[in-house]
Formats: sequence, structure tokens, C-alpha cells
Amino acid sequence: MFKKLLVANRGEIAVRVIRAAQDLGIRTVAVYSTADADALHVQLADDAVNIGPPAAKKSYLNIEALLAAAHDTGCDSVHPGYGFLAENAEFSDAVTAAGLVFVGPSGNAIRLMGDKVSARAAAAAAGVPVVPGSAGRVESIEAAREVLQQTDFPVMIKAAAGGGGRGIRIANSLAEFEQAYPQAQAEALAAFADGGLYMEKVIGRARHIEVQVLADGTNAVHCYERECSLQRRRQKVWEEAPSRALSDTLRDELCASAVALAKAVGYSGAGTVEYLYDDAADRFYFIEMNTRIQVEHPVTEAITGIDLVAEMLRIAGGEPLRLAQGDIAVKGHAIEVRLNAEDPARDFAPFPGKIGDLRIPGGPGVRFDSMIYDGYQVPPFYDSLLAKLIVHGETREAAIVRLARALRELDIAGMKTTKPLFLALAADPSVQAGDVHTRWLEGWLTENAAALAG
Repeated sequence: MFKKLLVANRGEIAVRVIRAAQDLGIRTVAVYSTADADALHVQLADDAVNIGPPAAKKSYLNIEALLAAAHDTGCDSVHPGYGFLAENAEFSDAVTAAGLVFVGPSGNAIRLMGDKVSARAAAAAAGVPVVPGSAGRVESIEAAREVLQQTDFPVMIKAAAGGGGRGIRIANSLAEFEQAYPQAQAEALAAFADGGLYMEKVIGRARHIEVQVLADGTNAVHCYERECSLQRRRQKVWEEAPSRALSDTLRDELCASAVALAKAVGYSGAGTVEYLYDDAADRFYFIEMNTRIQVEHPVTEAITGIDLVAEMLRIAGGEPLRLAQGDIAVKGHAIEVRLNAEDPARDFAPFPGKIGDLRIPGGPGVRFDSMIYDGYQVPPFYDSLLAKLIVHGETREAAIVRLARALRELDIAGMKTTKPLFLALAADPSVQAGDVHTRWLEGWLTENAAALAG
């Protein structure tokens, strides 16, 4: 096992990784920008290194500064968390070239699965169903028009190197397509320095379901699925496990396909294989694989009892996969909501500020993963995620009741947060029935703006 781990991230995920490493007896080193000097992850780590000014490109995205911090503090390993450089193949390669262990997949695996086109090809080769669309990148708008003859409308134009909902446009007609294609290309180029695009048929009323996998490069297991259909602007806001939409037969098929893909690409570490599920047709389609730990990993931990970050560290440290598939079972139901520093009553405008009194909910089945404390000044430079509230119950219905209770108990004084959104969703009949899809929340938000002013 490692002796000293550099956590190349910030916020709640840095706190999460630091705690998991320390539980395994691993010393930890935090990195921080000048804006994060008082951050919780800096306080919890065994050591901390200032890596630059607030701008992420000069600090958390600065590979040279991160490697220097690791070298100067005697680290033997690096955990990237999520976001920033977590799915950057060059960073994985640079860590390895520096004689350190990257807690995650190899640079080659990140490249293969990070490019949505090559990932589709790998999935298809492993026998995993993919959404109908272009066979590869569409190199021009003329080539894209030819794809339309097979897919028809509506069609989704997506960035090949994309993620986080960026570089995506939906066209419902040829006129919309002609306008959307160059927009998607420009956004992809700006966001990922890669203007490559591909196309997929839009699956109506689709659910977003993903499978958590653990693999050691040879063997792989799944930790069942999560449903992430409640999304705003293609960003997940509420995640739960398991999905109530799947039959046992389809669940087995879905999870087996994720394991097959992980084995086919020689994957190592924790990863998530994401799918669209067509309720009407009772079919699932591969969309992408995320080669890192996910924001929503705690709901899987709640229903399986597996510490996914600890397993990542063990695998990266050279241990073979400890878990057999038969060792993993689902118990109860879990829900996670993302508490962002945003004002839902003002179209989710960012709300950086100072935390006043903080009251954290407690009781059985309640977990609160956060980066905040009384008096903490939330910086305006980064993602707005403050904390994640995770609840677990014997049934989905019990979990929703517990979520509402925990939200009422939670108080983050001095801040506007997304708490009112989740209180309203927990009380909504469609959410309670699980009758939602990936575009459901957008319509709900339009109809329920007044409910978010709490």
C-alpha cells in the first residue's frame, strides 16, 4: 500500500479521498490555490502545498505544479478525484513517467474511453448495444447530413471529446440541424480543444442509468446501477440506487454488459458505464464510460456497503480485486442530492458567500459529504457544489421520507442553495412514483418556479 498520497483536487471530493486514505493508514498531501488556503481539505490533510493563484489553469490544472508538489513532499501516488485532470490522459501518463502511481486507469484507457467515438466502437465490439448514429466522427456538415438519412430527427450532435453536458445540441428539423451543427462544433473546440463531433438518435423519454464497476486490469465486477434521470441542462442533480425502472432480468443484462466492457478494454480502478434506457421499448443503449470516481458514488456505497475510494487505492497499490461478484448485494435504497451554492429562485445564479451557522442533519441512514464549515468563505472561482446529502432507507419510499426530513433539518446560514429544489421534488407525485426521464425536470422547473423561492 502507498505511504503518501497527493490529492490533486479540491472541495468535497478532496475531503472524501483524504479521509479514505487516512483510514487505510496512508499519509496525505493536499494541494490548494491561494483562494483555497482556508479550505477544509487543506486542514484535514497531513501536509499541504500551495500550487498557484485562484485560476484553475494556473493551479489545479497545472500538471507541472502538481508533480512538483508530489516530489517535494515525498509522495508515491496521486489521486485525481473528479473534474479538473481526473480524465486527462496526459496527466495520467505524466504521473507514471514521474515514477508515481496514478490512482485510476492508464492514459491509454482514458484516451480510448474518453473519446466518445472510440468508446462507442469499443462498446459495440464488446457486444454492448449503442444508440443508433454515426459510425465514427462526422468530419463535415455534408457527412453529417448523410447520417440523417439513417437516423432521421430528432438527432443529437455531440462533442467527441465531450463531458459535463457541453458541446451538445438537439435538432428536430433540418433547419435546426444547419444551425446547431456549427454551434456544437464551436463549443466543443472551446471547451475541449477538439471540435470533433458525432451524432446519435434522440431516445424519447429516456432514463439515464449507469453501472458502477471495479476492475484490476484483468478481472472486473459491478456494484449494480444508479439512476440519474433528474437533470437540469444535462447536469445531474438527484441520483439514486437502484433504479426502480429495471426488471431483474434487464438489470442482470445491463450490469453484465458493463463488466464485459471493462474487461474488454483492460480497465483498472473505479469506473462508470453510462446508458440511456428506453422505457417504452424496454431497451438500454451505451452512451459513454467515465474513467474516474463519480460525484454520485456514495449512493452505491450506501446500498452495497463498499468503500469505492478505498477499493481504488487498494487496486492502484497493486492488490488484485478483492471482491467476487457473488460478494456484492443490494440492500435498501439510497438517494443523493447535490447542494450547490446557487439561487433556484434566480435561475440558479451562483451564490458564493460566507457560511454562517451550519446545522448538519443526522440520524440513521443520513450521510453528509461536504467541504464547508462555520465561517467558511465560499470562493467564486470554482464549481458551485458545496455538499452532497445522501440518505438510505429500507425502501425507496422510506428513503424519500428520510430525505425530506434531513433537508428540513439542514441549515446553511448565509447562503442560497438548491435545498428548496429538493424539498419540492421530494414532495412531487411524479418523483415519488419514479415517473421521470432526462428531460422531465426542465419542464417541471418551468411550471414550478414559485416553489423554489423558499
